[in-house]
Amino acid sequence: MRENSKRYLQSFKLYLEVEKNYSKYTIMSYGSDILSFLVWLDGINIEEVTHKTISEYLAYIKQFNYSKTTLARKISALRTFYRFLYREKIIETNPALGVHAPKRGKTLPEFLTESEMEKIFDNIKMESPAGYRNRVILELLYATGMRVSELTNLNFENLNLEENEIKVFGKGAKERIVLVSERAKKFVENYIKTVRYLICKDSAIEPDSPLFINKTGYRLQTQSIRNAIKDAVEAIELPKHVTPHVFRHSFATKLLENGADLRVVQELLGHSSISNTQIYTHVTTERLKQSYNLAHPRAN
Repeated sequence: MRENSKRYLQSFKLYLEVEKNYSKYTIMSYGSDILSFLVWLDGINIEEVTHKTISEYLAYIKQFNYSKTTLARKISALRTFYRFLYREKIIETNPALGVHAPKRGKTLPEFLTESEMEKIFDNIKMESPAGYRNRVILELLYATGMRVSELTNLNFENLNLEENEIKVFGKGAKERIVLVSERAKKFVENYIKTVRYLICKDSAIEPDSPLFINKTGYRLQTQSIRNAIKDAVEAIELPKHVTPHVFRHSFATKLLENGADLRVVQELLGHSSISNTQIYTHVTTERLKQSYNLAHPRAN
C-alpha cells in the first residue's frame, strides 16, 4: 500500500471523528473497510481509481457472501471516503458517484414486553453499589429511549431532574431533550445522593463530571452495560438476544402502543427522518394481528 494512501486513510478517520462526530465503532468499521480496499488496489494510486475500478472491487467482495447490511456499510464507507477526497481536492472527480448499496429487507426490531422488562430489572443484583448503578442505567434506558452511547456520555450539566428532563447529544452531535419518568428520576436521584460516592470515593461532582462511573472514577463504558444486561437475561433464561438498543426499541414500541403521536416518538428518539420511526408502527401492527388471531373466534 502506498504511503500517501496511508496518510489519506488517517486523515479520513480524523475527519469522521472530528467533523462527522461518528461513533468509535463506525470509525473503526469504515477504517477497516477502506484499508481492505486500499490493499486490494495493490499499489494503484487513489487518484487513478475510476468508477470501473470500484465496480470491479464490489464484484470482488461479493464473492465473500457478506450480508446485505455489511455490504451496504462497505459501500457507504467507500462513498464517504471519496466524498472526503473530493472535498479536500485530492481528486478532481468522484469515482464513487452513482455507486448504490443493495436494498436491505426491513426486519422488525426486537423488543421486550412489560413482564420481560420487569424480570430483567428484578434480576439486576442491587446489593452492591455497582449493581444499583446498573439498575439505574437500565431504568433510564427504558424510560428515555436513549442510545447507550448517549447515556454513558451524560455529565451532571446535562441533568434537569426538577423538570424531568435530560439533554443528550445524539448522532452528529445533535442536541435533544429526553423526558424522564418519576420512577427513573427517583432511581437517578438516589444514585447521585448515596450510591455514586460508594463506587468511587474520590470522584468529583462537577458540571462536566460523568454521571455514571466505574470503580476507578472514570466514565463507565458501554461494554459494562452490555455485560450487566447479558447477566440479567441469562439469569431468567430469556430466549431473546437483548442489547441496550432493545431497550430503545421497547421504549418506542410501548409509546406507540399507548397512543403516542409518531412525530413525538421521532423527536424523543432523535431520528432525523420519520421513516426511521415508522418501523415501530409495523411492530405494533404485528402485535395487533397476533392479539386478533388469538382472541377473535373467526380469525382463522
